[in-house]
Amino acid sequence: MSPTHDEHPTLAELDRDGAIEEAAAGVDGATRAAFLRRTGALVGGGMALGAIPIALAGAEGGGLPSGDVKILNFALTLEYLEAAFYKEAVSKGALKGGAATFAQTVSEHEAAHVETLKKTLGSKAVAEPKFDFKGTTSSEGTFLKTSMTLEDTGVEAYEGQVGNIKTPAVLMAAGSILPVEARHASWVRDIIGAGKAPTPAPAAFNPSMSMSMVLSAVKATGFIKA
Repeated sequence: MSPTHDEHPTLAELDRDGAIEEAAAGVDGATRAAFLRRTGALVGGGMALGAIPIALAGAEGGGLPSGDVKILNFALTLEYLEAAFYKEAVSKGALKGGAATFAQTVSEHEAAHVETLKKTLGSKAVAEPKFDFKGTTSSEGTFLKTSMTLEDTGVEAYEGQVGNIKTPAVLMAAGSILPVEARHASWVRDIIGAGKAPTPAPAAFNPSMSMSMVLSAVKATGFIKA
């Protein structure tokens, strides 16, 4: 991870066991963060927000280039993880106040991302893995630190893939997800820091991660079991 993340644990530091072999299969050299950066310009070009999921769903998995299918399944695997993490955190009932509001809101966002990506991929969508979050959703402090790590990783992963997307509709929709993930990252940093470090916007530029780097980091957490 980058120096801007020194104040919280990396994915690899959260846990050391587990596997993500299926998610890594057939995927090469990019990340989830890049997946969305290149799309920002297209979204800014005038597509209404309400039309974004429709445009992405309209891409239809059967007609997508194989590279786009791999990137979307990479993104879907990470969205599965985030959606399950926040759903479990909400159901545990350990969060209060701003942390509870954050978890509920982000849970809904991630579930929407999963649904849209699954519709886009159709029969090509990877199955949802089983998860074990190692008790990180049972206490507010651990939940917030883990959330910050996941959100930072998500932004960097999408950023790493944007330049590899070939389908304009996929690019457009991807660009609508990246800033939302970045807002999640800033929001949780603000909750943790309460005006102090870690700040919501720690640097002028954001790093990206390759797909292999992200998959390796997620594997190291042990959160994905099968």
